[in-house]
Amino acid sequence: MVQGGSKKYKWRQNQFLKQTFHLNRLLVKYNIEGIIDLLLRPGRLVYLNFLAGIARGFGIAVGLTLVSAIFLAALAKIASLNLPIISQFIARIVQLVNEQLPY
Repeated sequence: MVQGGSKKYKWRQNQFLKQTFHLNRLLVKYNIEGIIDLLLRPGRLVYLNFLAGIARGFGIAVGLTLVSAIFLAALAKIASLNLPIISQFIARIVQLVNEQLPY
């Protein structure tokens, strides 16, 4: 009877170890330690979010500048081709912009 109980105990202990290792892998995979660390230190969370916001804003500004420059260069190239409809449209836009300038 002692031997049968011992096998059952070892089986349960083995299952417990498997579940513990599985839980450990999940905690490492999802970086639960880092999340808990941020939740316990709200000042660091605010600081990291502030830096992330600055980085996003800078990235948007640089990206918008590059895309606008490419768009304007393409628009200038199209305007230099003297296509009838497109050139008239661009000339009208330039005329409207010049009318709105205060000088």
